[in-house]
Amino acid sequence: MYQCNKNRVKDKIETFSQFGAAGKGGVTRFSLSPEAIAARKEFSRRMAAIGAEVVTDDMANMYATIAGSDAGLPRIVMGSHADSVRNGGNYDGILGVIAAMETLETVVAEKIPHRHPLTAMIWTNEEGSLYPPAMMSSGVICGKFDKATVLASKGVFPEAGGTFGEALATSGFAGDEKNRLNARDYCAMLELHIEQGPILEAAKKQIGVVDGVVGMFNYRIRTQGQADHAGTTPMSFRKDALLAAASAIKWIHAELDTFPKDIVYTTGEIKLHPNVHTVIPDEVEFSLDVRHWDPAVLAKALETIKGIPKEFDKCPVTYKEAWSRKRCEFNRELVGLVEKNARELGYSYMIMHSGPGHDAQYVSDMLPTTMIFVPSKDGHSHCEEEFTSLDEAWAGVNVALNTVLAIDKK
Repeated sequence: MYQCNKNRVKDKIETFSQFGAAGKGGVTRFSLSPEAIAARKEFSRRMAAIGAEVVTDDMANMYATIAGSDAGLPRIVMGSHADSVRNGGNYDGILGVIAAMETLETVVAEKIPHRHPLTAMIWTNEEGSLYPPAMMSSGVICGKFDKATVLASKGVFPEAGGTFGEALATSGFAGDEKNRLNARDYCAMLELHIEQGPILEAAKKQIGVVDGVVGMFNYRIRTQGQADHAGTTPMSFRKDALLAAASAIKWIHAELDTFPKDIVYTTGEIKLHPNVHTVIPDEVEFSLDVRHWDPAVLAKALETIKGIPKEFDKCPVTYKEAWSRKRCEFNRELVGLVEKNARELGYSYMIMHSGPGHDAQYVSDMLPTTMIFVPSKDGHSHCEEEFTSLDEAWAGVNVALNTVLAIDKK
């Protein structure tokens, strides 16, 4: 069994945490921002230094490849994303990129024999924080999204200054479509990621062997009221859309609370009109995100949402689907190789599902794919408190390295 260099892993974590440092231990590194471009240049510099060939595709995804002993074999690819949410952490996404870089660097430094070319990859705009949707470029490459539509995506924060297509054109990283990940030139994909939840830590496990991604749907629910003056309209005359939205959310929770305990549901976004403190709200739209591994449970949850009362607090209620994703099951043979290597390296592990979506989820429709999770302290992620210890990160990279070499032998 091989081990990578822990000090190199530490150096990479510390170096990439500087790009977009937000001042409280985390980063703001929106896709194709100056901070993300600095991180990409560091990736390119380090990969070129070990002799890797670095190219980009038309969605600015980056591929750094070292040759194998058999040039006729397809590539094995590892990678994740380098972008973050606003005030995010130093591990989400980028740790998977670091794992891929360190795997290649270890293979080169130790002169480890391998037949297949090995590729380290950065996906563009996985978070979708500045330019929605999330998992944008893997969605385009894997046929989930229309390219023209995502190029027209407008930035949701002022720093965007335009569309994703405009940012792509000026980034310096838009390459050739022929360089895209594809089922002809690649044979397997592996993504290491932090868990982004508390399960591994609570179970005192070092490695999550990820067998798939749960199914999920996202709905937009709207309540329609009447805007009136806050000081002159008696309570009994009001049609308060925000009060109705609160009643709708409470109803949803009461219904879904009767489902299996491992279902999760979230309202993370509320849009309020006119959003003036002296005006009764006349329209509220809120999100509802529901996730579960069992398609039958998810289908029942959807039926429940569609059965929501048509009115709360004298305000009509309507709903529409924003997006949905079916459950993704990763390649069983690759899942087995992750488990085998975690066990043989002496790490504690557990089989688990992923609650968040990842680029690997879309890639699994194109290539044999799997993921490795490492713990997130206190379950924190998408915040500056996000943390994975060096030993935990190192263990995950070691499992990734040996799994890639096991895939190469097969």
